[in-house]
Amino acid sequence: MPSSSPGRKRARTSPRRRGRTRPVACPARGALAAARRAVADAAPDTGTWPAERVGVVLGVGSSSLSTYVTEFCHLGADRPERVSPLALPRSVPSMAAGEVATDLGAQGPNFTTSSACASGATAIGVAWDLLRSGTCDIVLADGSESARSRMTATCFTRMRALSRRREHPQLASRPFDAARDGFVLGEGAAVLVLERFAHARARGAPVQAVLRGYGAGADAHHPVVPHPHGHGAVRAIHAALEDAACEPGDVSLVNAHGTSTPLNDAAEAAALNRVFGADMPPVTAAKGVIGHALGAAGAIQAAYTVLALRRRTVPPVANFEGQDGDHKLDVVAGQPRPVVGNTGLSCSFGFGGQNAVLLFTTD
Repeated sequence: MPSSSPGRKRARTSPRRRGRTRPVACPARGALAAARRAVADAAPDTGTWPAERVGVVLGVGSSSLSTYVTEFCHLGADRPERVSPLALPRSVPSMAAGEVATDLGAQGPNFTTSSACASGATAIGVAWDLLRSGTCDIVLADGSESARSRMTATCFTRMRALSRRREHPQLASRPFDAARDGFVLGEGAAVLVLERFAHARARGAPVQAVLRGYGAGADAHHPVVPHPHGHGAVRAIHAALEDAACEPGDVSLVNAHGTSTPLNDAAEAAALNRVFGADMPPVTAAKGVIGHALGAAGAIQAAYTVLALRRRTVPPVANFEGQDGDHKLDVVAGQPRPVVGNTGLSCSFGFGGQNAVLLFTTD
């Protein structure tokens, strides 16, 4: 079995069953839409694919908090008859993966990974392991999150994690900028169709990129504060490079986690400096534009990395005006930059010191 598997970005069309009206869990709505587009782009004939060898792995950071809050309000008002009988199906994190499998007829392994804001990247890494072990021929690797709610915003505000730039919200998310003060909540979904290379080649699949490396590890430091020197992140990056048989100098671009919080960006900058030193590749970060989609962020970043490599363009970091003196990153700012090479590193980190790193290449 080859040690690499092609990943595919989402496409613009939707396959069968799109008219279904059955209520689904909130994170599943985005996952379903993205999965249908991804499958359409990957062009497998879902009517003939080996359903028992098609898996789904969904990364989600939390269950549907908005559903919990709504239903608890009914219960708190002593109105149990108003609690929806669908409250639990909408809230259980694994239901989203089940909905995707049901919609597309995927009968292989089906489960959810949850590693905070690294969940989407972890899902892709675990999906790849299902291919490498020979368990599956195709795996839909998802990241989906629907956590925007008053409760979520209040909790992160109490933690002092959200930006306070309410007067100019379009300028609030500014990864690695010296004046950053917190992240902006986002939500969304992304799905990559991963497939064993021989299987993809046999059916003439349109390969968008090749996933060559995955690394994961924990800081084992603090529930919410990253290790200041990025120890766990460094190990995860080195593990992804080793998995891909690559050296740091082979990396053409880094798609950073880049939350726009003072501590997380500083820790990530420290980790990248320890790995790359003076040979720092161009660094981009998507959260300046799309905000932080929490558990979905890693999968969205993976698709973002593949697109950057395919289009041979490193997008600039939004709202970046200048970094802290000790960061020493080659942050792409102002204008996009051409990609020199064909290797992209996507970094995802989360609460609890969770670290997951993916390495992609294109021809």
